[in-house]
Amino acid sequence: MIELKNVSKSFTLHNQGSVTIPVMERTSLKVESGECVALTGASGAGKSTLMRVIYGNYLAGLGQVLVAGLDVAKAEPREILKLRRETLGYVSQFLRVVPRVPTLEVVAEPLLATGSDKQKALEKAASLLTRLSIPDRLWPLSPTTFSGGEQQRVNIARGFAHDYPAMLLDEPTASLDVKNRETVLTLIKEAKARGAAIVGIFHDIEARETVCDREVNVSEFTPEMVA
Repeated sequence: MIELKNVSKSFTLHNQGSVTIPVMERTSLKVESGECVALTGASGAGKSTLMRVIYGNYLAGLGQVLVAGLDVAKAEPREILKLRRETLGYVSQFLRVVPRVPTLEVVAEPLLATGSDKQKALEKAASLLTRLSIPDRLWPLSPTTFSGGEQQRVNIARGFAHDYPAMLLDEPTASLDVKNRETVLTLIKEAKARGAAIVGIFHDIEARETVCDREVNVSEFTPEMVA
């Protein structure tokens, strides 16, 4: 479902003498349906960069980045948008939404974008918000007014609303209390059970051991910096 073939990525600092910072070189990775792979490695090794390459936020310099058969490294913008809408979900650490949109609609939006019935979409959104301990009195409000922890849980609910065949998870259990942490781990297990291929960053070692099938040390992909 997710496969990287000989992928290389670097950044050139044009305002600093065109110094090239290599992030990964000839990286290969394959994640099957129903499998969760944890990215590990030292801070700055390229874990987040690798996820952004898969999502299409960063363009790979070389190689193939295949998600459900689509090469993200060569895809047209419209193809990447369709992939994100239907196939590849990304639960980041930060909630980014249009202000003044009610929380219930924020969570339901991925379902509505794929043509789901509005009532069913809102019902699933309500179920996820309930599971993640967001009280219903807050649902008509914009989540931009919420605390950081509440925004994180809204973001998780939104990320799991649509049954994406592939998912990217960036620290999904960070800063959560015990109850909500267990809920998120259960959501990940449910996604795996329905066949989702998952790549994630889990600094929470216990969470990683609970839901991940194997670890990939991204530090092994990082070459030396060159000028």
